[in-house]
Amino acid sequence: MGAFDASKLRVPRFDFSNKVSYDFPELQQNGSDDEGRRKSLQQYDFSPLPRVNMRSFLMGVLVSMGGFIFGYDTGQISGFLEMPDFLRRFGQRGADGTYAFSTVRSGLIVGLMMMGRFVAGLGVGALSLLVPMYQAETGPRHIRGALISTYQLFITFGIFLAACFNYATDRHQHNSVASWRVPLGVGFVWPVILAVGILFFPETPRFVYRKGNHDEARRTMAKVYGAPENHYSIHAELEEIKSKLAAESNQGSAIQEFMEMFYAPRMAYRIALGMILQMFQQLTGANYFFYYGTTIFQSTGINNSYVTQMILNGINFGVTFYGLYIVEHYGRRKSLIAGSTWMFICFLIFASVGHFSLDRETPSNTPAAGKAMIVFACFFIFGFATTWGPMIWTIGAELYPSRYRARAISFTVASNWLWNFLLAFFTPFITKDIDFRYGYVFAGCNVLGGLIVYFFVIEGQGRTLEEIDTMYLEKVPPWNSKNWIAPPPEELDAIRRKAGTAEAPVDGSLGAGQVSNGLGTSDDAAVGDVEKKAEHAE
Repeated sequence: MGAFDASKLRVPRFDFSNKVSYDFPELQQNGSDDEGRRKSLQQYDFSPLPRVNMRSFLMGVLVSMGGFIFGYDTGQISGFLEMPDFLRRFGQRGADGTYAFSTVRSGLIVGLMMMGRFVAGLGVGALSLLVPMYQAETGPRHIRGALISTYQLFITFGIFLAACFNYATDRHQHNSVASWRVPLGVGFVWPVILAVGILFFPETPRFVYRKGNHDEARRTMAKVYGAPENHYSIHAELEEIKSKLAAESNQGSAIQEFMEMFYAPRMAYRIALGMILQMFQQLTGANYFFYYGTTIFQSTGINNSYVTQMILNGINFGVTFYGLYIVEHYGRRKSLIAGSTWMFICFLIFASVGHFSLDRETPSNTPAAGKAMIVFACFFIFGFATTWGPMIWTIGAELYPSRYRARAISFTVASNWLWNFLLAFFTPFITKDIDFRYGYVFAGCNVLGGLIVYFFVIEGQGRTLEEIDTMYLEKVPPWNSKNWIAPPPEELDAIRRKAGTAEAPVDGSLGAGQVSNGLGTSDDAAVGDVEKKAEHAE
């Protein structure tokens, strides 16, 4: 019996109901063979799937608490730099008796507090890797992008809540050590919530499948999909996982695997792409506002910079909800390119007003310029929070095959933290020399980021992780990737063999000369014949 056509199964019909359906056109075909296929498929459930169920919702909320921890730490830093007690303890006393941070000390304190997460967490750094990976490997394909983007949503929530705490403690404990120690101490609560909550969640289906626990993988997928275990969508995805693992098996030692990762087909390319995307996420300029926002907006003449920071962070948090929608509605590529264009325009205007119109010595002389800068800062944050903020984490979690995913994502996360630190440290030096013209640097980076997305990033909307991996192996042109037609699982396996990664199969997987027929059984097939059958629309 022939293999089912997996390409017909991938793109869900989205509407405003709480159900999502997948098309199975092969069941509509006529002919005796097709009639036999339909009868053999009667064991499967083809009912519409719930768009979101309680299990996937809780996974998005609780697992994303790792992002909240990240964001909360980030949000504290901006407010601390203006607190009187923090200034007295860590600043330098001037000739007039006032305390302030020099350029070097300001950059070091912000940078070291960021690097302090290396101590407070190897934990937070690990969460930056594990949370997107867990959500990518577990989430249903029709909401995977939104689930991973929830990580960024909780980062913004953490930043916003930290801004609120900074404002409250500065107002009520203005000259006390409690003004900055209370927000710092509250940060210990969030890891406890995550540590306890994660105990109630299973391992990812792809992880347990690799360990030979196929039934557990099926049960986990059924729970997050909100479907019975015999649902055809679950069966089809498990078939793809089986075919991929058959080609990725026979691993060596940890060191061998680490070194082989760079020589595996298209892996060095994808690792570099993931690191560059994370670099450009930082170079969009978002953290320029989040780390130094309080100081920046004091220079524009806004009296209460804590209130301004709360407004900016509130916008950042609120509009990220919209980002969860557009990542699945418009796709990754279109959204990121539109976001780059939007942020380029915003920074161009922000920098121009700040340099040419704002009286930087006495900002109160040019209140209109200061308010215009606040407005375009808000517009910028809207663009970042709906596109580059959440979607880069989504793409980073989708780029790699399961065999190398954890190691590869660790490189992309390291890139994010490195550029996070570099910007935090060097921003005071740069702004001292070129003032708000620094915005032109970020404007240019946004243009470059958009071009990189257009020429190198493949569209992953509605695709399984196995399909995305195959698209990179096949060198599908990114600008045509949305129209690519996915082959059945056995052809995905054949592509891996052709790429040179097929080795001895794992227990329970298909043999080297077998391909899945999509019904849990297998037929003998020559690899060459299978490869000839693969057709890709570009």
